[in-house]
Amino acid sequence: MAIKATVYKASLQVSDMDRNHYQSYDLTLALHPSETEERMMVRLAAFGLLADEKEGDEQLSFTKGISTEDEPDLWQKNFSDEVLVWVELGQPDEKRLRKACGRGQQVIVVNYNDKSDIWWEQNKGKTSRFNNLRVLKFAEAEVQKLSALCARSMQLNMTIQDGEMWVSSELGECSLTPIWRGEQ
Repeated sequence: MAIKATVYKASLQVSDMDRNHYQSYDLTLALHPSETEERMMVRLAAFGLLADEKEGDEQLSFTKGISTEDEPDLWQKNFSDEVLVWVELGQPDEKRLRKACGRGQQVIVVNYNDKSDIWWEQNKGKTSRFNNLRVLKFAEAEVQKLSALCARSMQLNMTIQDGEMWVSSELGECSLTPIWRGEQ
């Protein structure tokens, strides 16, 4: 018998002062059996960092993720079913990057561990040929602190200001410094 995904509920209050975006989100996340809580929390942090004012079907949303090869971890589609934003976590191979950049108007790869530095060194030349690709990095130590806030039912406050993210809940707080690789 296959192991089923574990369902997590998150009430996320985003106050993004850098983009003047203030919104509350009631989210349901599925933790795939092969996914760690750290990775799931990075998906949640990426959502908070990239979410915008769009509503309904045009809003940034979680996909089936790991269990589906044809979908990223997060995406934003328009009413014509075109992918506006494709968000991929981890260190995708070149074939996956080509596919993402061919399907999405904007593609964001989110690195979240120290091994990603090796991936970046090996792939930064390849990534430069894609005009619609950006790579975001979260430090592994910060992600570990973020994962300490994980619970089956979470109420999180996320404040973004001057490129810094602060996340707090009843379990504690942490800060993250998202770094856009290859950008000044």
